[in-house]
Amino acid sequence: MTEVLKAYGRALRSLLQPGILLHLLWPTLVAVAFWIAVAWVSWDTVGAGVERLFLEVSWLNWLQMRWEASALAGAFFVKVVLVLLLIPLIYGTALFIVAVFALPLMLERVAEKDYPGLERRNGGTLAGSIGNALLAVAVFLAGWIVTLPLWLIPGMGIALPLLLSGYLNYRGFSYDALSAHAGADEIDAVLARERGGLYLAGIVAGLLAFIPVINLVAPAYAALAFIHYCLETLRRERAK
Repeated sequence: MTEVLKAYGRALRSLLQPGILLHLLWPTLVAVAFWIAVAWVSWDTVGAGVERLFLEVSWLNWLQMRWEASALAGAFFVKVVLVLLLIPLIYGTALFIVAVFALPLMLERVAEKDYPGLERRNGGTLAGSIGNALLAVAVFLAGWIVTLPLWLIPGMGIALPLLLSGYLNYRGFSYDALSAHAGADEIDAVLARERGGLYLAGIVAGLLAFIPVINLVAPAYAALAFIHYCLETLRRERAK
């Protein structure tokens, strides 16, 4: 936990570096604008499809009946489902944009300032970065949809999104943070050895996503923390 907190502290300091703030907000704004535009165009069509799906699939119909039997009953069930689907789409899209586009640009500046002596071995690839980010987003979205019925259990509506977000951040940022400086074997070794710490760093980022306003910069700020965590780990391992 200490190394995770140190990484987030260093990430906070890195926000003062020239060019970093530029990449803090735009990925989330692009993701929000894109999915709001999609929702604006297709809200009624998708809503009708979701309503039909909940009528035809037995376990989804059970979920709807449980909702209608609760204190939140009313005509808002489909709208709530659409919003619950829209949130992970926005967050997953923002993470993908950060991982593939913003993180490499921030990595250059952070490495130059804080890790100037760390040799670049370029073990990662663009294809690997895109494939890794897509897989992380796909697992995150699938997990979000599959676990929706469990959200009726008290506390699960917070715990499950947090765990899923932790996985998304851990899987989506770790590879890219190492790809420029670690060799291919070093990437595999660090990811295997630091899996617990990296997942914990992802959980912290997931917590930030629950805080209004801060959640707009949470993906890019988390990417900065992963850069520091991974590069510091790599520097420490090579020093051994």
